[in-house]
Amino acid sequence: MSDTSGANDLAAQGGSGTTSSGGPGGSAARGTGPAEGLPGEADPQAAPGQAPTPDGTTASAAPAAPAAPAAPAPPGPSGPGRHVRVVLVDDHRMFRTGVQAEIGQTDRTGVEVVGEAPDVDQAVSVITSTRPEVVLLDVHLPGGGGVEVLRRCSALMADAEQPVRFLALSVSDAAEDVIGVIRGGARGYVTKTITGSDLVDSIFRVQEGDAVFSPRLAGFVLDAFASTDAPPVDEDLDRLTQREREVLRLIARGYAYKEIAKQLYISVKTVESHVSAVLRKLQLSNRHELTRWATARRLV
Repeated sequence: MSDTSGANDLAAQGGSGTTSSGGPGGSAARGTGPAEGLPGEADPQAAPGQAPTPDGTTASAAPAAPAAPAAPAPPGPSGPGRHVRVVLVDDHRMFRTGVQAEIGQTDRTGVEVVGEAPDVDQAVSVITSTRPEVVLLDVHLPGGGGVEVLRRCSALMADAEQPVRFLALSVSDAAEDVIGVIRGGARGYVTKTITGSDLVDSIFRVQEGDAVFSPRLAGFVLDAFASTDAPPVDEDLDRLTQREREVLRLIARGYAYKEIAKQLYISVKTVESHVSAVLRKLQLSNRHELTRWATARRLV
């Protein structure tokens, strides 16, 4: 009974491929015949690769178990086989911080954030100096908006060897905002309700040259570029910055200055300045005329 249990124990050891002396297959040899000499002791006259038998002859030992495959190397600093350099352009610092925390863990996402900017001038400077592969661009920025950044970076977008591609990331889902940045050269437009994983996927798709849109926004692009009866470019509207268009839309919807300031995270004084600029550029006298002008163009 003890011999049987001992054989079972050794078989269990042999299955693991190790012995008490560390050699493969040793436990199987140790479990045969009477105990003569030290466990695993080899016959000095035996040829290499042969094990002693009870009658003193030799027999070929069982081949060693194949080595287990090596574990795959951990992901490198570029993430799971892909890497992209990104610049964040948004006038809200807290939002930039949140996006970087969500997607900027390069070893996990493959996204390396190489710079950020809060306005048009700084955006152009950072993009020019870092030459990222993708820029996450807010539509509404101090200094002329995302369209102005695109205009001033047109040469970088046209670079055949190292193009800089733009993906608009905005809270706005207004058709004119979408059309404006796409006409300016952006490769896609997603809203800030997007999840972190979907944003990472969108960035890599834009890097590869694809066009990416939130589902609802794709219809705006089709209407503007595929339809034969798409409305022509509105020169009056094009005079306004993206932020001025947003203020215009909210004024036309009946929002008070304080409500607009709260929604756009700007001061009431800044709202007043934008309204004055809109009235001057459109040659209108008051907010009632402004509301009629916006309603006629279906901006409300």
